[in-house]
Amino acid sequence: MAAIHRSRVLRAATSSFLARGYGSSVDDIARRARVAKQTVYQHFASKDELFKAVAEELAKRVLVELEGGDVRSSLLRFGLAYRSRALGAQGIATFRTLVPEVPRFRALARTMYANTAGEMVRRLAGFLREKLEVEDAEFAAEMLLSMLTGHDRLKRLFAVPPGSESEAKRTERIVDTFLKAVQR
Repeated sequence: MAAIHRSRVLRAATSSFLARGYGSSVDDIARRARVAKQTVYQHFASKDELFKAVAEELAKRVLVELEGGDVRSSLLRFGLAYRSRALGAQGIATFRTLVPEVPRFRALARTMYANTAGEMVRRLAGFLREKLEVEDAEFAAEMLLSMLTGHDRLKRLFAVPPGSESEAKRTERIVDTFLKAVQR
C-alpha cells in the first residue's frame, strides 16, 4: 500500500508542479493524490524533496536512445524522438517548471544536467566519433542537439505556432544541414 501511495503522490505532484510550478501547495498535491497531507510527508521529508523527486523523473523522460544503422537514418530517428520529447507539451512544461528553480536547487540542476542533457551529449558524441570520425565530437553533439531544439523551443515557449512544415521534414532538414557541416 505504501508504494501505491508514493506513486499516487508522485503523479499528483508531477501534475501540480507542471501546472503551477514550485508554487504548488502540499495540500493541493495531497488532495490530487487522494491521500492525507501526512502521507505526503511520510514519503517525502519536505516539499523540496518532493520537487527533487519529480524533477529527476521528468528530466529522465527526455533521454532518447541512439540506434544503429546508417548514420543519416539513425540521426533522423534520434532527431524525431528527441524533438518529440523535448518540444512536446510535456517537454515544454517540464522546461518551464524546472528552469526557474535552478537557483533554488543548484546541486540538483547540475546532477540533472549530467544525467540528461550531458548524458545525451556523451552518447551522441560517441556515436559521431565512431561513425563519422568527427574530430570534436562533443561540440558536434552539442551543435546537433541545439539545432534540434533551439529556436523551435523558443517559439513553443512563447506560444508561436510552429509553421506548416512537418516534424519529419524539419528534422530531415536539420540532420542534413548538420551532416553537411561535419562531413567537410
